[in-house]
Amino acid sequence: MYEYFKGKLIEKSPTEAVIDCNGVAYFINISLQTFSQIEGKSDIKLYTHLVVKEDSHTIFGFSQKGERNLFRLLISVSGVGANTARVILSAMSTDEIANAIVTENVDILKSVKGIGAKTAQRLILDLKDKVAKENTSTEIFANSHNTNKDEALSALIMLGFARKSAEKALEKVIKSEGLSTKVENLVRFALKIL
Repeated sequence: MYEYFKGKLIEKSPTEAVIDCNGVAYFINISLQTFSQIEGKSDIKLYTHLVVKEDSHTIFGFSQKGERNLFRLLISVSGVGANTARVILSAMSTDEIANAIVTENVDILKSVKGIGAKTAQRLILDLKDKVAKENTSTEIFANSHNTNKDEALSALIMLGFARKSAEKALEKVIKSEGLSTKVENLVRFALKIL
């Protein structure tokens, strides 16, 4: 429902932040990953996910889209709620979580408070293919630099193309069209090559 909130950081703690967006303050639950990335900033932007329950509406915020994507994957697993997903994201980086799932490392997942052997195995079973398909490297999952090339590459991988072939196609497009080409045009031209 809400894509992101951008505004002044009024209050923060390791688990929550209050953002003033043009006179309306929003209370947002955050992970330690996000807390460390907003440290020392006064104006911030948090990508959000709204959890609606019978008795509450809770907003979870993330400094990067990649962290929110992983959060959404985690809560799609039976038995993993929003707070448990936030604990997992607080205990490890998105790359560490993705690597633990892809390499089927139950012990690393079990090291997170509240995650037992059965839940760790369920996370691996349910998410291994999804995480591997999205290729959770820093460029794709974390969207750290958010360049047109990174976004186009992410889109092509989401469409099911292999990372290497998508990168080669994008390199050809960038050589002929230039790096400042819009994301949708990069994807469109790369699809013609693929």
